[in-house]
Amino acid sequence: MKNEKNPFLSSSIELDLRGRQSVRATFKLSEKAINSLSLVSIHLGIKQKSLFDHLIDDAKSLNNIAENIRLRQFNSITRVQKTFVLSRKTLDILELIAKDHDTPRDALVEYSIRKLESVILAEKERHEQRKVLFKELTLHWEAGKALLEKSRQNLGESDPFCQNLEKSMSGLSRNMQELASFIQKSSIIEDYQPLAGKGQASDEDSPPLAGKSDPSEDVI
Repeated sequence: MKNEKNPFLSSSIELDLRGRQSVRATFKLSEKAINSLSLVSIHLGIKQKSLFDHLIDDAKSLNNIAENIRLRQFNSITRVQKTFVLSRKTLDILELIAKDHDTPRDALVEYSIRKLESVILAEKERHEQRKVLFKELTLHWEAGKALLEKSRQNLGESDPFCQNLEKSMSGLSRNMQELASFIQKSSIIEDYQPLAGKGQASDEDSPPLAGKSDPSEDVI
């Protein structure tokens, strides 16, 4: 007896795969929104596609934003075109809600991105804390160097204590360089200022950011 394919199961799998497929879409957004998306992507190491899926692939939240958008104020924002990669499912949800509420999809994206503000401000505060802790670590490193030099003078460089202390300081020095590089790269967050509130819908609490895989891309 031949195994017959279940047409409903095949259709379900096809729809699921289609929804995960990556597509490109162009939006007209404020530079502030574009920079916010880029900042979170770079600073937290999350792909922009995953951020888009996280922010927009939530019909309830998107409907809430659509209901509170004030188009006159939104249209007063200076915006530029930018192309992004997102999942087809996310794009479909975005276009469906934009149509249902007779609202530009650009406005939905603009105000969805503003949900990242709390993430950025929290990370900005953590960056400042890291700088303070790095200064404290630098003091310990300098004290360690002084102790190593004192040990060499008192015991001689060939003494096992000096040799082990030198290994410890070498490892700490490498870690210091890595931390300094990380803090330097993270310094782009220092100039971030909160987004303006014009025409902004009320933000709802969003679930934790989660990375997603990147299937093959189509272009729209």
